[in-house]
Amino acid sequence: MFIFLIQTVKSMVVGLGLACFLSVAQGESIDAGLFYDNFPLTLAAGERTEIAGPGFFHERNDSQLQWAMPPFWSDTRDTVIDSEEFDLLYPLLTYDRYGAEYRFQILQLFNFTGGQNQKEETQRRFTLFPFYFQQRSPDTNLNYTALFPIYGHLIRRPLNLRDDIRFVLFPLYARTVKRDVVTENYLFPFYHQRRGTGLKGWQLWPLLGHEQKTLTYKTNLFDTVEAVGGHDKWFALWPFYFNSHTGLGTTNPAAALAIIPAYARLRSPQRDSTTVLWPFFSKIDDREKKYQEWHAPYPVVVFARGEGKTTSRVWPFFGRSHSAIQSSDFYAWPLYQQKRLQAAPLDRTRTRIFFFLYSDIIQRNTETEKSLRRVDLFPFFTFRRDYNGDQRLQVLAPVEPFLPNNKSIERNYSPLWSLWRAEASGPTGATSESLLWNLYRHERHAGLEKTSLLFGLFRYQSDGAETWLRLFHLPVWNQKSDQPAAQFQPLPAPAPRRPDAIAHPQYDAVSPTP
Repeated sequence: MFIFLIQTVKSMVVGLGLACFLSVAQGESIDAGLFYDNFPLTLAAGERTEIAGPGFFHERNDSQLQWAMPPFWSDTRDTVIDSEEFDLLYPLLTYDRYGAEYRFQILQLFNFTGGQNQKEETQRRFTLFPFYFQQRSPDTNLNYTALFPIYGHLIRRPLNLRDDIRFVLFPLYARTVKRDVVTENYLFPFYHQRRGTGLKGWQLWPLLGHEQKTLTYKTNLFDTVEAVGGHDKWFALWPFYFNSHTGLGTTNPAAALAIIPAYARLRSPQRDSTTVLWPFFSKIDDREKKYQEWHAPYPVVVFARGEGKTTSRVWPFFGRSHSAIQSSDFYAWPLYQQKRLQAAPLDRTRTRIFFFLYSDIIQRNTETEKSLRRVDLFPFFTFRRDYNGDQRLQVLAPVEPFLPNNKSIERNYSPLWSLWRAEASGPTGATSESLLWNLYRHERHAGLEKTSLLFGLFRYQSDGAETWLRLFHLPVWNQKSDQPAAQFQPLPAPAPRRPDAIAHPQYDAVSPTP
């Protein structure tokens, strides 16, 4: 039996090789299904070659050239924006470059980055997270080195929420700077001293702490001077006692007192709130947004009424909350949830069933009346339609609902489980369908229609001037007409664009958040 299977496979390979040779000799394209297929792209100008099913593909799209051997590696280059994206066993190793900016990382722990920041300062970073951090720049004021937890100095690290960090034998000593506020920590987080423009404070956490700030002024992005309110804050036996006054010197000073869990209150010209037996019973009177709200307790039972907001919630049974621009509804949470944002010209609605099991996003531009849509049913399919009317359906989709519009997933993993692919172009009307990695493939564009089945053993083509059918690569039927042959009209090339940053090159389409 085993020898018979080997002989059968060998015969198929020899037969396919002979058929491919005859096709080339006759000047025709090769359609060998999942073994080899070359076809024009449906949603863009270019072509794609697939070999060994999902094992290898090569795609040329306008100025973009892509090679991939899923799931092992992929390489994408764009000559217009001078970019390159390389993945090796994603997310194990990635390399992204846009012009002079680059990032190389291994599991986000070991990485090199370089290029220019928004101030056009050249920087090169090396990180072995969370132990070693280094940056070098022609401007020596931007250089730093940190060996955690022994000694270190960090400047403007992304996502650290601080402009400057210094530490020695952390947590014994750490000093952080955010804008003009300097915080010195000793035995972090138990004791710190804080100072800044009009500000001073200290805390011996969790026993006692006090911070005071006077009214100050700053120049905003519109080059106008605005007031920054002062504050006076006390806490004792955190989180049981708070007494704070904020917005001092402004038109909306606020006084807050909390003795948790017995009582908490907030009083200000724009908003009052009172809580008894926190978090069970609360009442909020928001005069600025014009609504009143009751909690019993929050967030389980919430009711709000007024011009600014209407809410009725008894979690997890039902909840309805509506304001001038937003609405959020759920029933039998998390069975059904729907959220809508209406902020002209954006109108966005997302409906979900059991979180990611089913998700339907409709996003519309109210000025142009164009819309996009994305539907995911885990793990069965994902469907999307963009503002141009281009559509794509993929079956199966075990990862895409959780990481939508992640180009690395689409390049390195989606080809492996895409049993069915269907695409349709809105501008040109071109369509294509593929089953089991081109075991069956059908495409139609600009009057040309082609069908291939079973490694090209069945082939049909019609272009208006000639219609023919072949079985086992032998002509069965051929009919010619006096009409000229249809020619495929590719989509116009899009205008060059440059991404804003290299950290997330895959998120330049709509990326819904849970």
